[in-house]
Amino acid sequence: MRIRWSKAPIADVLSSHLVDYPSPTNLGYLWGVGSSAGLCLGIQIVTGIFLAMHYTCHVDLAFASVEHIMRDVNNGWILRYAHANGASMFFIMVYIHIGRGLYYTSYGYPRLFLWYSGVVIFILMMATAFMGYVLPWGQMSFWGATVITNLFSAIPYVGESISFWLWGGFSVDNATLNRFFSLHYLLPFLIAGLAIVHLALLHLEGSSNPLGVCTKTDKISFYPYFYLKDLFGFIVFLLFFSYFLFFEPNLMGHPDNYIRANALVTPTHIVPEWYFLPFYAILRSIPDKLGGVLCMGLALVIFFFVPFIYTNNVKGPQFKPIFSFFFWCFVGNILLLGWLGGQVVEEPFITVSQCSTIFYFSYLTFILYFINRFEVSVTNYLQKEYLDSLTN
Repeated sequence: MRIRWSKAPIADVLSSHLVDYPSPTNLGYLWGVGSSAGLCLGIQIVTGIFLAMHYTCHVDLAFASVEHIMRDVNNGWILRYAHANGASMFFIMVYIHIGRGLYYTSYGYPRLFLWYSGVVIFILMMATAFMGYVLPWGQMSFWGATVITNLFSAIPYVGESISFWLWGGFSVDNATLNRFFSLHYLLPFLIAGLAIVHLALLHLEGSSNPLGVCTKTDKISFYPYFYLKDLFGFIVFLLFFSYFLFFEPNLMGHPDNYIRANALVTPTHIVPEWYFLPFYAILRSIPDKLGGVLCMGLALVIFFFVPFIYTNNVKGPQFKPIFSFFFWCFVGNILLLGWLGGQVVEEPFITVSQCSTIFYFSYLTFILYFINRFEVSVTNYLQKEYLDSLTN
């Protein structure tokens, strides 16, 4: 019996979302970065599964098992480097994706829950990447885990209990490694599920566009136009990824992590992976331990409140020069925080970090609010002037 795929419900669903999905005609290449982030997630899951087949989750054997993967497993080096550099590529794509959403104000109504799902995915990515960084059990892995997990002890009343639960004892040890390995293996599948929800919410409300104009007429089918556009983005991304994978595989890592973890030898300068550095700089800029933990957590949670702070219906940044100026100042501030997070905790880096932290929170709260109020007032005034000119 011949199956008529056009009448099959699953075929209709796939066709409506992957082939005939109506997309704005003016979408740029930045709107394809989300697809590249999905490709990164797939690379991470596949390489992670194969690495888990050879990894030994024990403090006495973890470092040696990574060496075994690099030296003895057929093509193990490319699996390990693809996974390590793939994490960096994933964060690069996600940071660009978030930046595009902030610049084109894609977080407002009717895409509020789409934005929320993206923020949740980003926070889970941070947690997954941190636990994965611990698994090689090098010097920076061990001491990074010690510093970050110890921060939970600053939480009043329950902090010590949370730290003991994370450690599985009184310090970072084998139980900690087992917990982190289990969660690191599990969370990417949760992220993949949330990514599907994220995509479903996108298709529910429709894509935004550079002009920020909501229209149901100026649209074309996703296939073949945006398939080709995404394919070009994939090729550019894979070329960029391949350069680091084959020519500079250790550029984004830390040399101390090629030394076996030693609880008796503290590194002179404990530095996390580069994608944590802006938030690490915020943590270190606050003298109080609890205050630093709260500020670092708030630096992520604050993205949930941005849609309520900036509510201007004019979405296109080309119509808002003041907004665009402060946005690029914010991007420069993030890059500065990333650089400061890799520096030694001394003057003038401490003072500059504190100033950058103040601007970080000021932009996402007061500056966006006052820009919003000013722009709405100007827009209302111009509309009134236009209507008056028509009546006269």
